[in-house]
Amino acid sequence: MKHALKTSTYAITLGLLTALSSSPLLADQADDIQVSDPFTREMPPGAFATASFMTLSNTSDQNIKLVQVDTNAAKSAELHTHTNDNGVMRMRQVSSFNIPAKGVSTLQPGGNHIMLISPSKMIKAGNTVSVTLTFEDGSSKQVSMPVKSVMNQNNNHQHHNH
Repeated sequence: MKHALKTSTYAITLGLLTALSSSPLLADQADDIQVSDPFTREMPPGAFATASFMTLSNTSDQNIKLVQVDTNAAKSAELHTHTNDNGVMRMRQVSSFNIPAKGVSTLQPGGNHIMLISPSKMIKAGNTVSVTLTFEDGSSKQVSMPVKSVMNQNNNHQHHNH
């Protein structure tokens, strides 16, 4: 009887471990995020910051939060959004971006974006900037972004007061 109990306990434990290991909660969220069209804006002379943009597609059945961004191209990198404050558009730092289950989150001019503050060197068109995106579960994804000139972008950008 003692042997049967040990075997039964072992089987239950093994079953639980197997179930947990295949659980979406233990999968790396970074693996469920597809990045498309990443780029960083070229810094104009005298600027102390620039912005990065991309589209994040979530292939999982769970919402995923982007909670941090890091780069060696600048002293700091922050998640930012634009808010309308009595008709004046202002940038504000936020703690995360939600990427909906089976959906997309677009980081774009005039909306959510990544701010690169106090770059370690001028960020010029033709160069590449690398950032690390960190998600709520601690997993991360490296993204390499070409630097594009503001002059080469279409003229649908908006002017904002910050």
